[in-house]
Amino acid sequence: MTNKTHSMVSEKKLLYRVQAHKDAEAFGRLYDTYIEKIYRFVYVKISNHTDAEDITHDVFLKVWQYLTQNPQKRIASVSGLFYTTARNTIVDVYRKRAKQQVVPIEEGYGVPEECRMQKIDTKMEVETILVHVKKLKEEYQDIILLRYIEGYSVKEAAQILDKKYTHTRVLLHRAMKKLQEIISV
Repeated sequence: MTNKTHSMVSEKKLLYRVQAHKDAEAFGRLYDTYIEKIYRFVYVKISNHTDAEDITHDVFLKVWQYLTQNPQKRIASVSGLFYTTARNTIVDVYRKRAKQQVVPIEEGYGVPEECRMQKIDTKMEVETILVHVKKLKEEYQDIILLRYIEGYSVKEAAQILDKKYTHTRVLLHRAMKKLQEIISV
Protein backbone atom coordinates (compact mmCIF):
# COMPACT_ATOMS: atom_id res chain seq x y z
CA MET A 1 0.00 0.00 0.00
CA THR A 2 1.45 3.38 -0.97
CA ASN A 3 1.83 6.20 1.53
CA LYS A 4 -0.95 8.18 -0.16
CA THR A 5 -3.33 5.20 -0.17
CA HIS A 6 -2.57 4.54 3.49
CA SER A 7 -3.25 8.20 4.25
CA MET A 8 -6.63 8.07 2.47
CA VAL A 9 -7.62 4.91 4.36
CA SER A 10 -6.55 6.51 7.61
CA GLU A 11 -8.61 9.64 6.79
CA LYS A 12 -11.66 7.48 6.06
CA LYS A 13 -11.27 5.80 9.46
CA LEU A 14 -10.97 9.19 11.17
CA LEU A 15 -14.00 10.42 9.23
CA TYR A 16 -16.01 7.39 10.39
CA ARG A 17 -15.01 8.03 14.02
CA VAL A 18 -16.08 11.67 13.77
CA GLN A 19 -19.42 10.89 12.12
CA ALA A 20 -20.32 7.82 14.16
CA HIS A 21 -18.97 8.80 17.57
CA LYS A 22 -18.39 12.57 17.43
CA ASP A 23 -14.77 11.73 18.21
CA ALA A 24 -12.97 15.04 18.85
CA GLU A 25 -9.56 13.35 18.87
CA ALA A 26 -10.15 11.94 15.38
CA PHE A 27 -11.26 15.37 14.18
CA GLY A 28 -8.14 16.83 15.78
CA ARG A 29 -6.01 14.58 13.59
CA LEU A 30 -7.92 15.73 10.50
CA TYR A 31 -7.41 19.29 11.72
CA ASP A 32 -3.65 18.73 12.03
CA THR A 33 -3.56 17.31 8.50
CA TYR A 34 -5.48 20.16 6.87
CA ILE A 35 -4.99 23.31 8.96
CA GLU A 36 -1.96 24.68 7.10
CA LYS A 37 -3.33 23.78 3.66
CA ILE A 38 -6.72 25.37 4.29
CA TYR A 39 -5.18 28.45 5.91
CA ARG A 40 -2.88 28.91 2.88
CA PHE A 41 -5.79 28.44 0.48
CA VAL A 42 -7.87 31.02 2.34
CA TYR A 43 -5.00 33.47 2.78
CA VAL A 44 -4.21 33.49 -0.92
CA LYS A 45 -7.80 34.49 -1.65
CA ILE A 46 -8.24 36.95 1.25
CA SER A 47 -4.70 38.43 1.62
CA ASN A 48 -5.14 39.30 5.29
CA HIS A 49 -3.71 37.12 8.07
CA THR A 50 -6.32 37.92 10.70
CA ASP A 51 -9.24 37.37 8.34
CA ALA A 52 -7.63 34.19 6.99
CA GLU A 53 -7.28 32.83 10.53
CA ASP A 54 -10.91 33.66 11.35
CA ILE A 55 -12.20 32.12 8.12
CA THR A 56 -10.05 29.01 8.59
CA HIS A 57 -11.47 28.63 12.09
CA ASP A 58 -15.00 28.94 10.65
CA VAL A 59 -14.22 26.31 8.01
CA PHE A 60 -13.19 23.73 10.61
CA LEU A 61 -16.17 24.55 12.79
CA LYS A 62 -18.53 24.14 9.81
CA VAL A 63 -16.94 20.83 8.81
CA TRP A 64 -17.24 19.53 12.40
CA GLN A 65 -20.90 20.54 12.55
CA TYR A 66 -21.62 19.05 9.14
CA LEU A 67 -19.97 15.73 9.96
CA THR A 68 -21.53 15.36 13.40
CA GLN A 69 -25.01 16.42 12.26
CA ASN A 70 -24.96 14.15 9.19
CA PRO A 71 -23.57 10.82 10.44
CA GLN A 72 -25.06 8.83 7.54
CA LYS A 73 -23.79 11.19 4.82
CA ARG A 74 -21.19 9.56 2.59
CA ILE A 75 -18.15 11.79 2.09
CA ALA A 76 -16.26 10.91 -1.10
CA SER A 77 -13.23 13.08 -0.37
CA VAL A 78 -12.17 14.50 2.98
CA SER A 79 -9.94 17.07 1.31
CA GLY A 80 -12.77 17.94 -1.07
CA LEU A 81 -15.05 18.59 1.90
CA PHE A 82 -12.54 20.95 3.51
CA TYR A 83 -11.75 22.87 0.30
CA THR A 84 -15.40 23.14 -0.75
CA THR A 85 -16.30 24.45 2.70
CA ALA A 86 -13.41 26.92 2.49
CA ARG A 87 -14.50 28.17 -0.95
CA ASN A 88 -18.10 28.58 0.21
CA THR A 89 -17.03 30.38 3.39
CA ILE A 90 -14.86 32.79 1.38
CA VAL A 91 -17.82 33.53 -0.90
CA ASP A 92 -19.92 34.28 2.19
CA VAL A 93 -17.24 36.68 3.44
CA TYR A 94 -17.13 38.50 0.09
CA ARG A 95 -20.90 38.84 0.16
CA LYS A 96 -20.78 40.34 3.67
CA ARG A 97 -17.98 42.71 2.67
CA ALA A 98 -19.95 43.90 -0.32
CA LYS A 99 -22.61 45.11 2.12
CA GLN A 100 -20.18 46.96 4.40
CA GLN A 101 -17.00 48.95 4.00
CA VAL A 102 -13.91 47.19 5.43
CA VAL A 103 -10.77 49.15 6.31
CA PRO A 104 -7.67 46.93 6.70
CA ILE A 105 -5.32 47.48 9.66
CA GLU A 106 -1.66 47.70 8.67
CA GLU A 107 0.41 44.69 9.72
CA GLY A 108 3.98 44.69 10.99
CA TYR A 109 3.72 46.85 14.11
CA GLY A 110 6.51 45.98 16.53
CA VAL A 111 8.55 43.93 14.02
CA PRO A 112 12.23 44.95 13.53
CA GLU A 113 12.74 47.11 10.40
CA GLU A 114 15.06 44.71 8.51
CA CYS A 115 12.75 41.71 9.09
CA ARG A 116 9.78 43.79 8.02
CA MET A 117 11.58 44.91 4.81
CA GLN A 118 12.52 41.32 3.91
CA LYS A 119 8.94 40.20 4.48
CA ILE A 120 7.68 43.12 2.41
CA ASP A 121 9.96 42.21 -0.54
CA THR A 122 8.83 38.57 -0.50
CA LYS A 123 5.22 39.56 0.03
CA MET A 124 5.38 42.01 -2.90
CA GLU A 125 6.65 39.27 -5.25
CA VAL A 126 3.93 36.87 -4.19
CA GLU A 127 1.28 39.60 -4.29
CA THR A 128 2.33 40.59 -7.82
CA ILE A 129 1.64 37.06 -9.01
CA LEU A 130 -1.54 36.79 -6.94
CA VAL A 131 -2.86 40.04 -8.38
CA HIS A 132 -2.74 38.39 -11.78
CA VAL A 133 -4.19 35.12 -10.50
CA LYS A 134 -7.09 37.02 -8.91
CA LYS A 135 -7.99 38.42 -12.33
CA LEU A 136 -8.85 34.89 -13.46
CA LYS A 137 -12.27 33.39 -13.05
CA GLU A 138 -12.89 31.46 -9.85
CA GLU A 139 -12.38 27.93 -11.19
CA TYR A 140 -9.05 28.96 -12.78
CA GLN A 141 -7.93 30.47 -9.47
CA ASP A 142 -8.87 27.31 -7.59
CA ILE A 143 -7.01 24.92 -9.90
CA ILE A 144 -3.86 27.08 -9.91
CA LEU A 145 -3.92 27.38 -6.11
CA LEU A 146 -4.45 23.67 -5.59
CA ARG A 147 -1.81 22.64 -8.14
CA TYR A 148 0.95 25.19 -7.60
CA ILE A 149 0.42 26.65 -4.13
CA GLU A 150 -0.83 23.52 -2.34
CA GLY A 151 1.17 21.10 -4.50
CA TYR A 152 -1.63 18.66 -5.29
CA SER A 153 -1.36 16.50 -8.37
CA VAL A 154 -3.90 17.05 -11.15
CA LYS A 155 -5.64 13.84 -10.08
CA GLU A 156 -5.89 15.01 -6.45
CA ALA A 157 -7.09 18.45 -7.53
CA ALA A 158 -9.76 16.78 -9.67
CA GLN A 159 -11.01 14.88 -6.62
CA ILE A 160 -11.02 18.01 -4.47
CA LEU A 161 -12.90 19.99 -7.13
CA ASP A 162 -15.18 17.02 -7.83
CA LYS A 163 -14.33 17.06 -11.53
CA LYS A 164 -13.08 14.44 -13.95
CA TYR A 165 -9.31 14.14 -14.36
CA THR A 166 -9.34 15.08 -18.04
CA HIS A 167 -11.55 18.11 -17.40
CA THR A 168 -9.24 19.24 -14.59
CA ARG A 169 -6.16 18.83 -16.78
CA VAL A 170 -7.77 20.95 -19.51
CA LEU A 171 -8.92 23.48 -16.90
CA LEU A 172 -5.36 23.82 -15.58
CA HIS A 173 -3.98 24.24 -19.10
CA ARG A 174 -6.53 26.95 -19.90
CA ALA A 175 -5.93 28.68 -16.58
CA MET A 176 -2.18 28.81 -17.14
CA LYS A 177 -2.63 30.00 -20.73
CA LYS A 178 -4.95 32.78 -19.54
CA LEU A 179 -2.54 33.72 -16.74
CA GLN A 180 0.31 33.98 -19.25
CA GLU A 181 -1.85 36.25 -21.43
CA ILE A 182 -2.61 38.51 -18.47
CA ILE A 183 1.03 38.70 -17.37
CA SER A 184 2.22 39.42 -20.92
CA VAL A 185 0.02 42.50 -21.22
